[in-house]
Amino acid sequence: MKIFSAEQIKACDAYTISEAGISSLDLMERAAGKCAEWIMMHMPKDAVFIVLCGTGNNGGDGLAITRMLHAQGYAVKAFLLQLGNGMSLDCKFNLQRLQKAGEDLVETLQPEALITDIPENIIIIDAILGTGANREAEGWLARFIRYINQTPNKKIAIDIPSGMPADTVPRAGAELLRADHTLSFQFCKQTFLHPETGAYTGQVEILDIGLSTTYVEATSTHLYTIDEKLARKHYLPRMPFTHKGTFGTALIVGGSYGMIGAAVLAVKAAARAGAGKVRAIVPEVGYHIMQISVPEAMCITSGERFITDIAGCGEANAIGIGPGMGTNDKTAKAFATFIEALKQPVLLDADALNLLAKQPDLLHKLPPHCILTPHPKEFERMFGKTANTQRRLELARSQAMRYNFYIVLKDRHTAVLTPEGDCYYNLTGNAGLATGGSGDVLAGIITGLLAQGYTSFAASILGVYLHGLAGDFASFEHSKEAMLAGDITIQLGKAFKTLEI
Repeated sequence: MKIFSAEQIKACDAYTISEAGISSLDLMERAAGKCAEWIMMHMPKDAVFIVLCGTGNNGGDGLAITRMLHAQGYAVKAFLLQLGNGMSLDCKFNLQRLQKAGEDLVETLQPEALITDIPENIIIIDAILGTGANREAEGWLARFIRYINQTPNKKIAIDIPSGMPADTVPRAGAELLRADHTLSFQFCKQTFLHPETGAYTGQVEILDIGLSTTYVEATSTHLYTIDEKLARKHYLPRMPFTHKGTFGTALIVGGSYGMIGAAVLAVKAAARAGAGKVRAIVPEVGYHIMQISVPEAMCITSGERFITDIAGCGEANAIGIGPGMGTNDKTAKAFATFIEALKQPVLLDADALNLLAKQPDLLHKLPPHCILTPHPKEFERMFGKTANTQRRLELARSQAMRYNFYIVLKDRHTAVLTPEGDCYYNLTGNAGLATGGSGDVLAGIITGLLAQGYTSFAASILGVYLHGLAGDFASFEHSKEAMLAGDITIQLGKAFKTLEI
């Protein structure tokens, strides 16, 4: 799915109105209708609502929703905040329609007023500010949002939580309404996918309001989401009459004294991701652990407590290096030699990234289209600190283009940054993935896909999708708190099955 800016969404609305020969009021009615349908389907039949409305088109949506809920027999009342910036024509029209349905269905709130003593069972619908808002909430509105946030009531935001910009992460301390559900029209907003703002959206529901597919297909963007449709597009089902050689050899280089488990997790994941054969290079202290833990894998050793030489890579179709490897001086030297001689597709994770941070000149020697999989701190060590996660993502995007490699930037919504400057946010996964070893599993999955002949792009997209989806299955079975990194690998088979046709 494409992610559009607020300006592009506005243009899409206008194009749809022209193409379909409808009015802006018709489109507003369509959007409000979809919201009302969702609310009636998901909220209790005896629910009571108050709808907070601004004076722009988002407020118009809220007034229309109020009218529709009332027509279906729900107890509902709208509060129209006089924000002092005039009222849009469509908002004014919907106010008149609501007043005709019942004068007591709407009450005007003058500046500095608050709605006090809201019973806890009442559901608050937020339609104060939409994607058209171009500055943060200030003064009375900021205080009003802060007050509403302090109430224990369930809250549903229409299109976007009030105060939240669609395209940028606001300054720390900006007042944003904290919703339990956000009913977004047609598109996911970029800010939904960053922790500073995404924490305010609750569960996001994308409602199809029939915006022009012609506009969507013809309009370019560098922002996308990774969903099942995109994952299935890049999935390569196995053909009959194949053998293990058909699916390549994945090599995992990693482990050090006390950190062999990281290499084990990566090797297991590479095997579960479908590599025909998996090999491992570990120090001698990890030999027996690896052989016992993953009997399916071949294992050779290098060094006693840490890796001192990275040889024997010639048979591998793809290499994943770094999990648990450590940054010992001899390991660092072996790593530099490895990079100089590298020819196969490679994924660099964990300590391989830390070694790149210590030897930044090696960045220029990485082969085209290699894959780096940093978590935020590893990224910071390599490329520097940024003011917020959106700026970090933009920095990652520029570095991916500069060095001609892929960056899989791990976060709640892991992002794949491409050499072409595109960004793909992953939508699968949950907080249960925040556990030690989860990143090692991801490294193994992507390496296993690379070994089978997937391109770096396809392996990255499919890898993060499957990793997150397997994590969703694992959390369902074990809970987010109790799931372990190994549970992700175990659930990979179920994740793959969702892509089978």
